[in-house]
Amino acid sequence: MAFRKHMAVASVALILVTASVLFSADAPSVTIKGYVLDSACAFTKDLAKPISKQCATACANAGSVLVILADDGIIYWPIAATTPASGQNPKLLPFAADKVVVTGKVYQRGGSQAIVIDKIEAQK
Repeated sequence: MAFRKHMAVASVALILVTASVLFSADAPSVTIKGYVLDSACAFTKDLAKPISKQCATACANAGSVLVILADDGIIYWPIAATTPASGQNPKLLPFAADKVVVTGKVYQRGGSQAIVIDKIEAQK
């Protein structure tokens, strides 16, 4: 009886893990328009847009993560699709404080939004 219960729990766990992997693999590719800015300023100063390119660049060079503040107010954390993961600031630094168009796969967890960037360019 205990063995059957253990197997049932293991089966449910396997199904949940498989569903999670499949859901992650099928993350939708979307296009987002917004600003590249320092993550600390996005949260602590509740900015609608960056203060300046110099400010965003200085924060990024000091180690702060750059994020994308979409036009609808959602903050997207840029992440790598590989493991071990790598920081995405080098990809975003040329666009610090600029309005951009970003295309990539979006992932959600616990109220956070992350994006694996396939393409980023200045918004024209």
